[in-house]
Amino acid sequence: MMVAEVVGGVLSNSLALLSDAGHMLTDNLALLLSFFAMKFASMPATERKTFGFYRLEILAAFVNGIVLVLVSFYIIYEAYLRIRHPEPVGGKLMLIIAAIGLVANIVGAFVLNKHSSDSLNIRGAYLHILGDALSSVGVVIGGVIILYTGWYLVDPILSILISLVIVYGAWALVKESVNILLEAAPAHIDIDAVGLEFQKIEGVREAYHIHVWTITSGVYAMSAHVIIDDQLVSLNRDLLDRIRAMLSARFKIMHSTIQIECERCDMNPVCGLPNAVRTSP
Repeated sequence: MMVAEVVGGVLSNSLALLSDAGHMLTDNLALLLSFFAMKFASMPATERKTFGFYRLEILAAFVNGIVLVLVSFYIIYEAYLRIRHPEPVGGKLMLIIAAIGLVANIVGAFVLNKHSSDSLNIRGAYLHILGDALSSVGVVIGGVIILYTGWYLVDPILSILISLVIVYGAWALVKESVNILLEAAPAHIDIDAVGLEFQKIEGVREAYHIHVWTITSGVYAMSAHVIIDDQLVSLNRDLLDRIRAMLSARFKIMHSTIQIECERCDMNPVCGLPNAVRTSP
């Protein structure tokens, strides 16, 4: 379809059709990049890559978003030049090619939509296909208008509108990818709320130095220091199990590192430590 749209765009002199072909090119590259990134992400962790290769998915999503933004801005620039110097467009050929492309994009978007919420990388590929489908709709409309009215300016105007919609979606993808790479807290997790949930667990007095980040789409990790009531070390396992159950149920955090600490206390037979020492089993 990409080759067909390039040929059709050249023959009909349609910038909208060529921009649609450009989006299809980025779609092909995005899908290929997504495929290899997900293959690498499924590889087991190594001694050097202790978290595995999950972040390759995020890097691929970041690249996809950047490519979408750059291609869209280039199309907007070309459309601006076409508005200043309008050129005739073959509406009939433009309409036929765009209609075929629209069907192909709808099929692709339908397939990816079912999994777009599970992976940031798949969402990036889905945005490519969806943007292409929207572009095809615009080209179809433009072809009809040109065919029946001869108003050639609709071609670059539609290209600009479609590109702006794609930039909006792509920018959100880039922003989320950057947040993950910077290890920002996930949008659905409030650090203060996590601290309050810790204090609701029996035996926990306080949690501090709480850090929450995203490893890859849907995989969240956390580290924290937890001050607990004085108790036998053998009871810590049960406390840790309750903490991890809370993190999983309330915040979908499946990977956590908890440093358990005892509140400072005076010398006594149970603690057996001077006041200035804090234990960390």
